[in-house]
Amino acid sequence: MTSVDFFFDPGCPFTWRTSRWIAEVADAGAATVTWRLMSLSILNADKDIPEEYRSLAAQGARVLRVLAAIEDNDTRGRLFTALGTRRFDKGEDWDDALLAAAVADAGLPASLAESADDEDLDKVVTASHEESQAAVGQESGSPVLRLGRKAWFGPVVVPVPTGDEAMRLFEAVKLLADVPSFSELKGSRNPF
Repeated sequence: MTSVDFFFDPGCPFTWRTSRWIAEVADAGAATVTWRLMSLSILNADKDIPEEYRSLAAQGARVLRVLAAIEDNDTRGRLFTALGTRRFDKGEDWDDALLAAAVADAGLPASLAESADDEDLDKVVTASHEESQAAVGQESGSPVLRLGRKAWFGPVVVPVPTGDEAMRLFEAVKLLADVPSFSELKGSRNPF
């Protein structure tokens, strides 16, 4: 099995799709995934964000605090799955009601949602975010995938590859991680 660090911002729809791909790879027994945090709010703190995205970013920071309060990897992954299922698969509003419902869906105590107001958890989020950026070596969005010492932004996948296609993509990513001179691929994104 290949160890993978998956740095994610839970509010990103592209990240959600990539996470479903890497979760399928893990379920097939080809990888173990460590769910790590990164923050698009931190990444974009010095940028002019359009007004319509500011409330989403603020809620994303609150959700990241709740995820930061969870130390167990499987539990963090379970909550991330519950959050993404409600937000991106069911189209629910990115608000505290969704957060509370996802905490319940993940089988966690309702009090965990109160971590959204614990600003001390911002230190945990910031440290993990900075690790993601250092791993890539430059400013990078979500997700960041790290295999061994190699990390990069992406892959961005739309739609989510499944079955043989999911495994072929993972084998390609593993191969690229073993080529020290490889640094970047870029193409246009498929529409949702």
